[in-house]
Amino acid sequence: MTKSEIKFLGGPQSRREELLFTLDIFAQFIKGFRALHFIGPCITVFGSARFKEDHKYYELTRKASSEFAKLGFTIMTGGGPGIMEAANRGAKDVGGRSVGCNIQLPMEQGVNPYCDKWVEIKHFFVRKVMLIKYSFAFVVMPGGFGTLDEYFEAITLIQTKKIRDFPIIIFCRDFHQKLLEHFEVMKEIGTISDTDMKLFLVTDSIEEAVEFIRENSIKRYGLKHEEKIRPFSWLFESRFRF
Repeated sequence: MTKSEIKFLGGPQSRREELLFTLDIFAQFIKGFRALHFIGPCITVFGSARFKEDHKYYELTRKASSEFAKLGFTIMTGGGPGIMEAANRGAKDVGGRSVGCNIQLPMEQGVNPYCDKWVEIKHFFVRKVMLIKYSFAFVVMPGGFGTLDEYFEAITLIQTKKIRDFPIIIFCRDFHQKLLEHFEVMKEIGTISDTDMKLFLVTDSIEEAVEFIRENSIKRYGLKHEEKIRPFSWLFESRFRF
């Protein structure tokens, strides 16, 4: 975290400092909205930055992303390396659109080279809004704390009806097996319901995932490839289009 974030999260500050921080957050949201307004319907792929190009999860993500892009979706990721790079790269492999929403961290990398467009955000909670706001499906690949944070954010919003029932797909059953077992424990205890267990698909099949998205995203919400949002020249929006 930056010094300003550490200070902010440490408790109440002066009214002036609270106002300045709030204005900074507002500016981050406007920056993200302007950069991503014309990217079209997205599929957001969550996953670890730590997998290299020769890893099986990298290759699986790249292949899956190519198939999702063929459906007409823009592929959105956190913009970094690893799984994120593989997803953006898969979209580029088939001439699809590829977008990154990168987090600014002192120990992290910049944007991967397979993003057509990207925006850099300072705060995780702002970035999560951007990753969720423009997406009609979410794909969870193997990852760490950040991946699970993003997954649980999306599924909580769906569970509580804050967003629509967009499809969530968890890839790699072997990697997520212990997590899935804990879901069963939660269901038995009663902290989640049988209905909640139907909010996501667990699969190792790209074909099954594609069909799930086709039925539960494209057909359900009537998505069409040709839909475009017209930019306003007086807001200098033309430069934000693909």
